[in-house]
Amino acid sequence: MSEAMAVRHFLTLNDLTIEELTALLDHASFLRKDWRAGNLRNSLENRVLSMIFEKSSTRTRVSFEAGMAQLGGSAMFLSPRDTQLGRGEPIEDSARVISSMVDAVMIRTFAHDTVERFASVSRVPVINALTDDFHPCQLLADMQTYREHRGDIAGATVAWVGDGNNMCNSYINAARMFGFRLHVACPEGYAPDATLLAENQDCVEVFSEPEEAVRNAQLLVTDVWASMGQEDEEAARRKVFAPYQVSPRLMELAAPDALFMHCLPAHRGEEVSEDMLEHPGSVVWSEAENRLHAQKALLEFLILGRLEH
Repeated sequence: MSEAMAVRHFLTLNDLTIEELTALLDHASFLRKDWRAGNLRNSLENRVLSMIFEKSSTRTRVSFEAGMAQLGGSAMFLSPRDTQLGRGEPIEDSARVISSMVDAVMIRTFAHDTVERFASVSRVPVINALTDDFHPCQLLADMQTYREHRGDIAGATVAWVGDGNNMCNSYINAARMFGFRLHVACPEGYAPDATLLAENQDCVEVFSEPEEAVRNAQLLVTDVWASMGQEDEEAARRKVFAPYQVSPRLMELAAPDALFMHCLPAHRGEEVSEDMLEHPGSVVWSEAENRLHAQKALLEFLILGRLEH
């Protein structure tokens, strides 16, 4: 067990200190420039990442798999058909076996408890690549993107418009870690986790009107109205969330140089207006690419235990 105790995991943003997070974002920006300059990097040569997907994904799979390849390592994709986490074999048993054969494990699943149980006995770092409760890898990309475009986010006001989902929960963690003020605009009954709100009430405020939440904000963020597993609620949610669409009109109430982010996939005409992704303040494509570089920085930090240019 002493071996497992020394391992660092990334299940939420709170697993790293603000100093580590800041260094990681700076390193991610360096890796982005380095890759675009065509430089080869073999920092994770002969290292293997196991990618366990119980929820499907585009960006997560491409970014982790490409990221390992770009660092000289390899990634192994395990689909729901390939793994039976918690179905037959206990999660802890799977974790002991898988972690004895690879250098890190990335899990994208439903219950947050799954990644916690897996990490509790894993001999190697475990990365939460999305659960129903949190999506910390996306926040690394978002914070990197803001930093590259506007500098330090400390002291800024960020407006989250829409469902109080796993992304919103991770933005609450980010508000605490990075020192910004978070305004959450959501319909009644769709607020983020109550315990999380109570613990962070000094830096998070909930509004029912999106116009109030976005006033003078430096960053606006949204996400789809119905996440994976909520397809049956889609029609009902569309009605409830209709007033929460992010559009150029809503952006006009934010700070003049406000940025707009969306973790994608976006449903144009629903949570965003048809033209919102092309808005001058939109940095969604830069944000999407930064999943690759933020995760490369994270993989180096967790597997090698250090960050070096």
